Amino acid sequence: MINAAKAKELHDRVSEAVAGGAVPLYRGTLADALLLPGQNTDAYVAPVALLEPPRSSPLFHAEPFGPVDTIVLVDTEAELMAAMNASNGALVATLSCDDTDTAVRLAAGVRAFKVGVNRPRSRGDRDELFGGWGDSWRGAFVGGELLVHAVTRGPAGERSPGNFPHHTLLPEGWEGAVR
Repeated sequence: MINAAKAKELHDRVSEAVAGGAVPLYRGTLADALLLPGQNTDAYVAPVALLEPPRSSPLFHAEPFGPVDTIVLVDTEAELMAAMNASNGALVATLSCDDTDTAVRLAAGVRAFKVGVNRPRSRGDRDELFGGWGDSWRGAFVGGELLVHAVTRGPAGERSPGNFPHHTLLPEGWEGAVR
């Protein structure tokens, strides 16, 4: 995490979700982490996976910045889409389904910058575009050559690809990142 306060905030959110009924499927520890002897771990958070965080929990409706995954069970496609889009935008999402065609169809409606279909999806490598939709990301998209555009000044009037308060501009030729 960026600092100890953010790590504590995330720990508190996980604890509140569990107290509210979320089932911890996995709770990692820092015991096996590759750290230097005596290294301060105040800003570290071990991975956690929670089943069914309460609807009132920030972990249900806002993408956590940190190693916390949540799993929500649903009965209908409408419930699935409502749960997948509860945060008004995500950086990365994964949708799993026994029927790949159904998963691909539904993934197109997920408001996330990158969506994994029947496999985990991550931010990718440095050559792959990275950004977000909605409330998950504000600013220039980065990755590959766009990183240079994000940190340099271009010609007058040029609008950088990104998600800004007054415009969202996709890079030329980018069609989405559903995989």
